Amino acid sequence: MQDHIVVLTGAGISAESGLSTFRDNGGLWEQHSIYDVATPEAFARNQELVLRFYNERRRQLQSAQPNQAHQLLAELENTYRVTVVTQNVDDLHERGGSSQVIHLHGELTKARSTRDPGLVYDIGYRDIEPGDTCERGAQLRPHIVWFGEEVPMLEEAAEVVRTADHLLIVGTSLQVYPAAGLVYEVGDGVPITVIDPGAPASVSRARVIRKGACEGVAEWVQSL
Repeated sequence: MQDHIVVLTGAGISAESGLSTFRDNGGLWEQHSIYDVATPEAFARNQELVLRFYNERRRQLQSAQPNQAHQLLAELENTYRVTVVTQNVDDLHERGGSSQVIHLHGELTKARSTRDPGLVYDIGYRDIEPGDTCERGAQLRPHIVWFGEEVPMLEEAAEVVRTADHLLIVGTSLQVYPAAGLVYEVGDGVPITVIDPGAPASVSRARVIRKGACEGVAEWVQSL
């Protein structure tokens, strides 16, 4: 049976494709406070601003390309069973070739109903405008898990981590909960590797590669 590699990724892997992250500049994301664009209260207060912000992120994503780290993780599927659990809302893992991706915080290329969370629509890189509605007549919103909202894919992700033969953590500071808690779901004796150029939160028994995503993933793949 193939070994199961579970990869937990964060903003650092997308940053190497040119996508900015709010944690890099003091709680601002593209010069906006997260409290103005990434909470349910922000959407209730200024729907037009929030929709415009995510429309801009979608356009930015359309012009971004998967990087070497995305591609190397996808190529692992030739030899191993691989599941990517990502905190990122972009589609760069899928475009890089990964076939099993769990998005903890939602997907930028989807919209959902403000009335029925089960009504989710693929919109690609199109804008969501005020007045765009679901089949039940309710306004559409970005299919994003905002601050203060439940993380619906968390338990599925935890189950996947429990089956890992290797856990690889790429480009995340392990400071955003509940996602950071997934590292504690890994089985005893399972090797853990953290790739991050900064100083990620300490993980007991983890090997740390203090490099960016592309360089670090390349080094790790070579060591397999």
